[in-house]
Amino acid sequence: MKRLIDSCILIDHFNGITQATVYLKAHRDESYISVITKAEVLIGFDDDNSFEKAGELLGHFPLIDLDVNITDLVIQIRREQIKKKATKQPNEKVIQWKLPDAIQAAIALYYNLKLVTRNTQDFDLNQHPFIEIPYTV
Repeated sequence: MKRLIDSCILIDHFNGITQATVYLKAHRDESYISVITKAEVLIGFDDDNSFEKAGELLGHFPLIDLDVNITDLVIQIRREQIKKKATKQPNEKVIQWKLPDAIQAAIALYYNLKLVTRNTQDFDLNQHPFIEIPYTV
């Protein structure tokens, strides 16, 4: 199965979390990153040397850009969430993704990829079978 690596996994790797490094090494050949992931990860590096090294590592993963198909799917997903939230029952919990999460989900769905993340707050495994949570910290 091909995978879309979410920024939190790569950030964990750069922060020295062993589970992230082990996971990335084990699945390197079947993993992709999105332009969202690249941006979210690289903005976290202050010094030029670390920035360059991080960019070099990210360069090993094929990069998925946004296009009109992904954009249309993001719009569809967000509109459905907004409508569901507007009609929810008083005790019903409805998650409305922020735009970067909706983009990640749309890319994963469009390309039939597992979205590898630790973001269980926004991505419920029971509701979203395309999600993979490889470890917890």
